[in-house]
Amino acid sequence: MLCTSLALAQNYTRGPVTNLPIPRFVSLKASEGNIRRGPSLSHRIDWVLKHRNMPLQVIAEYGHWRKVQDFEGAGGWIHYSLLSGTRSILVQVDMLDVLNRPKPNAQIQARLERNVVARLNTCTKEWCEITADGHKGWVNRKLLWGVTLEEKFE
Repeated sequence: MLCTSLALAQNYTRGPVTNLPIPRFVSLKASEGNIRRGPSLSHRIDWVLKHRNMPLQVIAEYGHWRKVQDFEGAGGWIHYSLLSGTRSILVQVDMLDVLNRPKPNAQIQARLERNVVARLNTCTKEWCEITADGHKGWVNRKLLWGVTLEEKFE
């Protein structure tokens, strides 16, 4: 499920190219993507992303380029064609419980290790429904990177 309508409770700016919110989360569409020092092919490659669906945060736009950062704050410029609006998250704790309902005492469906990438399906104020390795369930929103506490999916 793609999140097509996004409302942020806090102030944000709009990208000069896409008119989409900045900052915003996207994912790596390709299985590999070069992160460059600047917004062109002539700029040096600083590092290479090698994990398809990795969540990234867009913090700037310039032409066909998006300045992104990862969960550690490392960043640079990547061509927009390597990015997708499909949302994913990164588990930020050791052994995250995936529950069958958005309730603290719900049955555990699976446990995910730190830094597992999962698809983000939908979120409520406190919970997000995710899919990872064939397991679908609910997790505490505060334990994820790739979605802010202020975002609302409509």
